[in-house]
Amino acid sequence: MTSLPSEQSTATQDSYIDLDSAFKEANIQQFLDELDRELIGLKPIKTRIREIASLLLIARLREERGISTDRPTLHMSFTGRPGTGKTTVALRMAKILHHLGYVRRGHLVVATRDDLVGQYVGHTAPKTKEVLKKAMGGVLFIDEAYYLYRPENERDYGQEAIEMLLQVMENQREDLVVILAGYKERMDIFFQANPGFHSRIGNHLHFPDYSLGELMEIADLMVKQQLYTFDPASRQAFFEYLTLRMQQPHFSNARSVRNALDRFKLRQANRLIAQGGRIPVDELTRLDESDIRQSRVFRGGLDSEAEEALDS
Repeated sequence: MTSLPSEQSTATQDSYIDLDSAFKEANIQQFLDELDRELIGLKPIKTRIREIASLLLIARLREERGISTDRPTLHMSFTGRPGTGKTTVALRMAKILHHLGYVRRGHLVVATRDDLVGQYVGHTAPKTKEVLKKAMGGVLFIDEAYYLYRPENERDYGQEAIEMLLQVMENQREDLVVILAGYKERMDIFFQANPGFHSRIGNHLHFPDYSLGELMEIADLMVKQQLYTFDPASRQAFFEYLTLRMQQPHFSNARSVRNALDRFKLRQANRLIAQGGRIPVDELTRLDESDIRQSRVFRGGLDSEAEEALDS
């Protein structure tokens, strides 16, 4: 029996999916654009996030068409030094996962060892349960995750938290995504010592350090967002400051840029108050070269941030 024209048309429509429309309707590009605006550089990371989002979208389309599909492994590892954008990317990832229907709420809970591990017997389980309860339906970001494991201390309770996390990552993976973060070398050792974590991680993303040029772009963006300005002399001074600061210990990429700008703003405020009198309104926003060159890095000393880190 020959099909009617309308039946043939319907069959043809059901056999095709407009991927351009599906991608647009999922608003994935909106999240990627927001990530682009928030973070300078990190092209490999942004490419990987797009790839993960595409995988999740295809998996959802397969499910909608009744094609048997294993749920993608969503737990992740983010490695890199402080200030490279790991927490910001985790926040965006949580929103993408929520938008595509992979988590119920799409919020991000950030935790460290102190939030999960107790100081005495019976203290760890309730602490870990409380953090997991807050994170359910979203993403749990555990920073410096390797501190959970301290084999040199026989009375350490981190192993109890690890076992609880592994159980939840396996049995409640449809309601919680865990991201483990920290320095790459330490995370590699942590995974070797805890293969249960490594086997549950589906995506390993490494966040490289920013280049000097990228850090200057970040500084320009931060200054603009905070309604301050560099003049040519102060911008050159900041460039020289960064060149020196990057060679010192405890440099934390974008975080160190933000901390430095906070100190320069403090000096600007004190300079203006000490000066007194009448000033042009523009002086409230302008960072002067002198505000920057007061830093000890220009005299061969440690920056305040580096010195505080060494003292702690």
